[in-house]
Order: sequence, then C-alpha cells, then structure tokens
Amino acid sequence: MPSRLSDLVAAELSAPADPRAAAMAGALAAQYPQAARAVLFYGSCLREAHLDGLMLDFYLIVSDYPAAYGKSWLARANRLIPPNVFPFEHQGLIAKYAVLSEADFTRLNSPAADNVSVWARFAQPSRLLWAADDLARQRAVAAVAQAAPTLLSLARPMADGEGDVLALWQAGFAQTYSAELRAERKGRSLSIVDADPDRYRRFGEAALADGLPPPPDDAAAQWRRLQRRGKWLSVVRLAKASFTYAGGIDYLAWKINRHAGTQIAIRPWQRRWPLIGALTLLPRLLRGGAIR
Repeated sequence: MPSRLSDLVAAELSAPADPRAAAMAGALAAQYPQAARAVLFYGSCLREAHLDGLMLDFYLIVSDYPAAYGKSWLARANRLIPPNVFPFEHQGLIAKYAVLSEADFTRLNSPAADNVSVWARFAQPSRLLWAADDLARQRAVAAVAQAAPTLLSLARPMADGEGDVLALWQAGFAQTYSAELRAERKGRSLSIVDADPDRYRRFGEAALADGLPPPPDDAAAQWRRLQRRGKWLSVVRLAKASFTYAGGIDYLAWKINRHAGTQIAIRPWQRRWPLIGALTLLPRLLRGGAIR
C-alpha cells in the first residue's frame, strides 16, 4: 500500500514541467534505445521560467551499464564510480545528464548509500519527464521516495533537539553541503528550504508519519565518513569527467563563477590537458573559498 510520502513523491514527479525540458528528456532517452528506463529533471532550472542560456540537469536511469554502452570502458567507469556525466543539446537548450542504473539509483537514494550526492538532490523537487513503461515509472517513484527519509533520519541526531520539521530539513542540507565540494556560497543550504517551506513541511511530516529508517548508532561519525568520502569522490569524479565530459573543465569554471561570483578563466593548456588542468585548479579554488 502506498505511503503518504510516496503519494506526495508520485504527484510531484508527475507535475507539469517546461515543455522544452520534457522534449529534451525524450530526445535524451532516444539516444539509449536499448537501455533507457527513466529521465528525471532536477535542480535550480525547475524554478526558472526561461531556460535559454541555462544548464539543465537530468538523470538518465538505465537498465544496466553494458546495455547503455556495450562492452566499453564507459560501462566500467559508470559501475566503479557512478555516475558518468555527459553534455547534451536539444533545440537550442544545453544540459548535462548523469547516468545511473536502476539498481544504483535505488541504492544511492537509500540509507545504504556511501555518499550523499543522489539522495541529497532527490530529497528536493524533481520531475519524471520520461519513463519507458509503468514498471520503470513505479521504480523511479519508489527510489526517489527513499531520499527524504534518508536525509531526515541522518539529520535528526544532528538537529540540536529542534522539534520543527523545517529545522530538521535545514540541519540535513547543511550537513550534505559539507559532504561535497560545492561551488555555492555559504548559506545556500538554508535557502533550499526557504524557497518552498510548505513543500518541505508536507514532505517532512509525511516522512515522519510513515516512520524514518533507524539512524546509525553514531550519527556524527557517519556524517564525518560521508564528508570524507564525499570530498574524495568529488575530486575523483572531476578527474573522470575530464575524460567523459566534452568541455568539462569549461563547465566547471562556468558553474563555479555562476554560484560563487568568481572570474575564473580557463587557459588553453588546461583545455589541452583537462585532467591536469582540473587537478591544478582545485587547490586554488579551495584556497579562495570558491568551493567548499
């Protein structure tokens, strides 16, 4: 029987989105005809009325990595260090999309995840813009419905006894922003909840009513592990993207400049040797506070 939270998640995922984003999702799925199972649209562009000039964010969920790539090193890379991230263009819009298998998408939204990157994003609003069939839709809803309980369960021991569900959300997002290298300015984690407090109150109360997963015995230690692994994974994914993402180093600079107000310019040698360029850029960004 569906839970209160899964009903809310299903309704939110099926809510209308910009038709151009929906068309882009369909075109993206068509690039993987043997593997595509679902395409989800998430991120700040969900709130934007005009998409031109913005970088849209999608997750492409596939049946498995060999079906998506064949016997390619990309399949191994996606399995060992998920997700792979690629650029995409359609009808004048630009996007990046992350590829996950159905199994990894389910695991990475759950308390079994060893990093925050997926459940921290899907605890926030998203849209399911394309699904291969009803089973794929059901699996996507079930996976996303794990994200909020995962965040809130880990956040509850860190919330300093605050009883308000919005304070619980804010505590959780504050912790997740310390578990990745982030380009956003300090305080961005609080603005997530402030942007739509009614939504977070409804989803939080539904998750609490359904019952949260049990928190770890030592939540503070678990967050420290997530933070150490998250920072390490951010660097590894950055290095991997220099091979898988065309123009990845320019995208990195664009994103950091947009969120942190910096004026980073990529030099020709960094484009020629993107892995070395990305790694040499990292200490400068950390020293300057452009990413945290």
